[in-house]
Amino acid sequence: MRKLKNSELNRIDAAAFKQISKIPLIVILDNIRSLNNIGSVFRTSDAFVIEKIYLCGITAQPPHKEIHKTALGATESVDWEYKEDTVSLVSDLKKSGFIIASIEQAENSTMLQNFEVDSNKKYAIVFGNEVKGVQQEVVSNSDYCIEIPQFGTKHSLNISVSCGVVFWDLFKKMRF
Repeated sequence: MRKLKNSELNRIDAAAFKQISKIPLIVILDNIRSLNNIGSVFRTSDAFVIEKIYLCGITAQPPHKEIHKTALGATESVDWEYKEDTVSLVSDLKKSGFIIASIEQAENSTMLQNFEVDSNKKYAIVFGNEVKGVQQEVVSNSDYCIEIPQFGTKHSLNISVSCGVVFWDLFKKMRF
């Protein structure tokens, strides 16, 4: 085995990324504090061809040096938009036919491995603040709460890790 060189990875540029087919998934970042986490979400969204990211509330927006440090250019490839109020955004997306799923530990949550997608539907998934999680009003207005199973002592994951886990699972269910 030999590691591949960058020139062998067949990477596309940002313009080509804008043209390729995306999975029917929108990401909503609800009051994310860490600029590094925001950048990581952009980079992971690029990897799994996410349709769009909404940055809400206190979530910082590109261009920003600390976001760029982890995004590595993904702020140029992945479509994004700022919305001040997450609750209003969720309401508008629901009216447009999106299924809203908050990634949260909640009563009657659906474990990620048990969450089934309908190939005829579009989804918006909400990730919450590093300390407080997804706002209760957003959770209350969600169609689903999806929980990532955890078996250790902490029962919390960094948002960037949560995004990677959820994106990969939903990507497999939507693309294959």
